[in-house]
Order: sequence, then C-alpha cells, then structure tokens
Amino acid sequence: MSTVVISNPQPGVTQLTLNRPEKLNAMNVELITELHDALAAVAADDSCRAVLLTGAGRGFCSGLDLGGYGTVPGSEGQGQVVGGFSTQQHIASLIPRLRALPVPVIAAVNGAAAGGGMALALGSDIRIAGASARFNVAFVRIGLSGCDIGVSWLLPRLIGASRAWELMLTGRIIESAEADAIGLVARVVPDDQLLDAALETASLIAANSPWGVRMTKEVAWSQLEIGSLQAGIDIENRTQILSSFTTDHREAMTAFLGKRPPQFDGR
Repeated sequence: MSTVVISNPQPGVTQLTLNRPEKLNAMNVELITELHDALAAVAADDSCRAVLLTGAGRGFCSGLDLGGYGTVPGSEGQGQVVGGFSTQQHIASLIPRLRALPVPVIAAVNGAAAGGGMALALGSDIRIAGASARFNVAFVRIGLSGCDIGVSWLLPRLIGASRAWELMLTGRIIESAEADAIGLVARVVPDDQLLDAALETASLIAANSPWGVRMTKEVAWSQLEIGSLQAGIDIENRTQILSSFTTDHREAMTAFLGKRPPQFDGR
C-alpha cells in the first residue's frame, strides 16, 4: 500500500494524502521518500493549479515514527552521525521543496499535527483546520531542540515571536480554536466539511492565472526574508511588469471587460 496517495478531486487540484492511518501518518523513510517523489511530480505537472495535503484516518501527521524511521536510500553503512544527518536532511528538505513548488499548497489538517506534522502544515501556504485538529512542537518533549524542520523560522513569522517561543519551549498542545485565534490557521471548519472547504479555496486559487498565482507565492515568501520596505517594493515592481506582459494578463483584462470567465493558457 502506498504511504502517499495521489488523487485529483477536481480539475487542476492534486490531493496528496499521507496514508499510514494506523500510525496517525507518522513519518518513516517510505512516507517521506514518496512525498518527495509526489511533490516532484506536482512541480512537473503544468495542469496542476493547487495542492491539497491531508492525512488519512484520524490524524494529519503525528511526526516521526518513534518505532523506527528506516534507512534513507544511499545512506547504508554511513554510521550513526553521518547516517543520522542523512535522515535529518531527508525530512527537513521537504519544507524548501514545499516552498519551491510553483503552485500553492493547502494543508487540510485533520487531527494531530505534531512535530514533523506541524512542520508540514507550517511549510504549506494555507492551513485549514478541522475541529479535531491539534498542533504541537513535539520535539522538545522527547529531549530534542524545539527548533527543527524549519519550525523555528516559520512559526514566529506566522504567529509572532512571543507565542512561537512559548510553543517551542513547552511543546504544549493547542486545539483548533486556539490555532485559529492566534492566526496559525486560516479558519476552522467541522471535520466532515474539511476537504470541501480546502477544495473551495483551491478552486478560488485555480480561477486565477497560473503565472499570477506563482508570482504571488514566490514574492510573498521572499518578502519574509527581505530586509527593507524598499527592497520589497523593488521585487514587486519587477514582478508586476513581468506579469503585465503575459498573455494571461491580456486575457484576464479582455474577459473582465467582456464579462466572461477568463481562459488562461499559462503563458
């Protein structure tokens, strides 16, 4: 059985379902390898306009499988330190891969998003939570640093440093209502409406031009690293002029004036 199930619930939307429900979709080498492969396939698929990431069963992802991760391909015989570092990189490199995708990723968080599962949610562009969703920075609870898999970079930028430090230092669980209140998620919906809500958001994204969406994601993430307002405006200026020369921009303007839906070709 595949540990990552790929489906297409509607045109232009690729759903990636973490599929180890008996382990609350805990991370092992098979799941992480398949998720890397699935994200690479999405990046090469020009028909994909948005990704929906969720978990099978009662949980989104409970983090590292403490029963055993397995051996990363190519790391056999590397020894404890080098082999452990290969495993660390194998997992942590998922977050830059999520960010580098040309399409937005919507995390539909059902149940537990702990440790590495929380990192996957944070690395997504939009988070929608089911009422049962629970988040925690679990690393510190098992004797490790609370700073792992991009969490210490992402979390303070999403909810502010003070709240982020408290969550990383305590490892406490926050329920969906608190996640909504602190801005960790875009909204909370009943569990049985979670996938529909995520698909609704994906449809709104897919209605826009592929280039416009790609540039919005790319520039928005870059703005978190830019050190000044003027530098941020400079990158916006260049991106906007590039966008204005696409055929999709002309099509959007023509469709608006003609009071009809646009037909984008991604050029």
